[in-house]
Amino acid sequence: MSITVEDKTQIIKDFARAKGDTGSPEVQVAVLTKRITNLTEHFKTHKKDNHSRRGLLKLVATRRKLLDYVRSKDEARYRDLISKLGIRR
Repeated sequence: MSITVEDKTQIIKDFARAKGDTGSPEVQVAVLTKRITNLTEHFKTHKKDNHSRRGLLKLVATRRKLLDYVRSKDEARYRDLISKLGIRR
């Protein structure tokens, strides 16, 4: 259900705004998106796992807040981010 270290480092490398950047909203949203997609696949086989479903809802809410923040700061960055990640909004 969680992402591997290699996946996370690749995501950080792809979405970092500068060298060594791990905390920018773009990186955080990308990591959250990867975790959300992994959990979504998990629920296809484990339909009654309600404890993890609660965690999924928290991840989605956190991602939504971060996306709203990016949108309020810079609309172009927001549009670029959701197009890269394939998030529909």
